[in-house]
Amino acid sequence: ETRPERVATRFLLDQVLRELSVEIEKKAAQVLVEDPFPEIMGDHNTLVQILVNLVSNSLKFVRPGTSPRVRIWSRQTGSRLRLLVTDEGIGIAPADQERIFDVFVRLHSSETYPGTGIGLASVRKGIERLGGTCGVESTPGRGSTFWVELPLAS
Repeated sequence: ETRPERVATRFLLDQVLRELSVEIEKKAAQVLVEDPFPEIMGDHNTLVQILVNLVSNSLKFVRPGTSPRVRIWSRQTGSRLRLLVTDEGIGIAPADQERIFDVFVRLHSSETYPGTGIGLASVRKGIERLGGTCGVESTPGRGSTFWVELPLAS
């Protein structure tokens, strides 16, 4: 059970990037964080897990021999904030964009892209527990934008 509270979004993102710093450095990734990031209502620890999953996927799902390029930004719509993670990775076919949020769905072999197939399912479950929504916009071969949306802190 989580109880939403004010979350300093920029502080949250800084923590996520610290947790992923070794992976970012190892992959020579470029990660651009574009302010501003207003406070939202949520659970800090749950949001760290969600964003680690999304940023990790952006670092992982790239064409071989390519360094990841990731942009983290936000868009305010009325009383809600959408946090977006955009990459220039391999992308996702339209037919797979909803089912990737189901448990144990993998679009690639574990030899090509290691993983368990539960990361995006946990993103959806976590964000829904907080009263938010999530989704993806993607073009195969051109990259993806994953987003989570939560109420702004008043």
